[in-house]
Amino acid sequence: MIAEFDSYRDCRLLFDSAARNESALILLRAKLSVIAQRMGISEIKTGNMLLAASELVSNNIKYAGGRGMIQVWQQPGPVLDLVSLDFGPGIPDLEMAEQDGYSTANTLGKGIGSVRRLSDELHIYTQLLSLGQQKKWSGSVFLARFFPDGGRSREQARGFRIGLYSRAMSDSRYNGDRIYLHQEGKKLRWLHLDGLGHGEHAQEATDSLATQLTHANDPIAILEAVDHQLQGSRGAVAVSGEIDLLQHALHIAGVGDMHAHIFEKNQVEGVPFAPGVLGREHRTLSKLQAGFDKHGLVITASDGIRRNWDSSTFTGLFSKHPQLIAYTMGNIMGRVSDDQSLCALAGA
Repeated sequence: MIAEFDSYRDCRLLFDSAARNESALILLRAKLSVIAQRMGISEIKTGNMLLAASELVSNNIKYAGGRGMIQVWQQPGPVLDLVSLDFGPGIPDLEMAEQDGYSTANTLGKGIGSVRRLSDELHIYTQLLSLGQQKKWSGSVFLARFFPDGGRSREQARGFRIGLYSRAMSDSRYNGDRIYLHQEGKKLRWLHLDGLGHGEHAQEATDSLATQLTHANDPIAILEAVDHQLQGSRGAVAVSGEIDLLQHALHIAGVGDMHAHIFEKNQVEGVPFAPGVLGREHRTLSKLQAGFDKHGLVITASDGIRRNWDSSTFTGLFSKHPQLIAYTMGNIMGRVSDDQSLCALAGA
């Protein structure tokens, strides 16, 4: 199996709104109807999406006082994601909360359970408000996934689970951050770039680099080829990586102001990169080799994602689906003053 993804084409934020009151639901339902018609989604699945959207917005308003957001994303597949993220107190007993009839807001209590039944997949992360411990965030994140073609997730067949978050500064049409992925069998390569600055010229610098994932032999060679191709451009900082599930191996190389994190058996290792800019000036390429199995997780991010977090900041998050990780980290740790991108990869 060969699969190729490009964050600019395949990872798109289609709708983003605060969920303060029912007006957010009216806008969301209208947008979803247009998206469903454009993508040729069946009436039954469209109806399920609209009902799930109603429950997600209602839960946000009831339990978090409208202190949150609702988003619609298109991801590789194609996949359509409904994302609800709030800044409430969190859910004390998630298993109990999914049971029909359970409610702490004097309602019928069918929200979470019905969203799970309506969705093709539902992934949830919650972190409780703790008065005795400083945390950057408390609340809940719901990811309701829909496969428009009527199929199921192809992740088991691919052998990898992928999470992408890519958002231009001020939601501009131009995004200097770019993530390319190429999978062939049990081997996955990716190239994560951040063009210097932002806007049109930053995007131009990171265009048309996907071919380097197949023309070069390893992450170091990929970055050397990118360095050559970027000569005369604005330049970019970058991370390149390769996961080989058959060899249980992970290789990463990088240069410049990017960051990477490897999670293995509840341990996290940060990967530093030497300073420099591909296409302009750099002295060396930092590289790392490590073991990697189907339970492993690796995250790469541009400097549009803040670094001041560790595994204790988001307790339990990094055992969740990579796409849920990407949405949580991107929305909470993203800098609004820059392009933002994050790539989370794990075995299926």
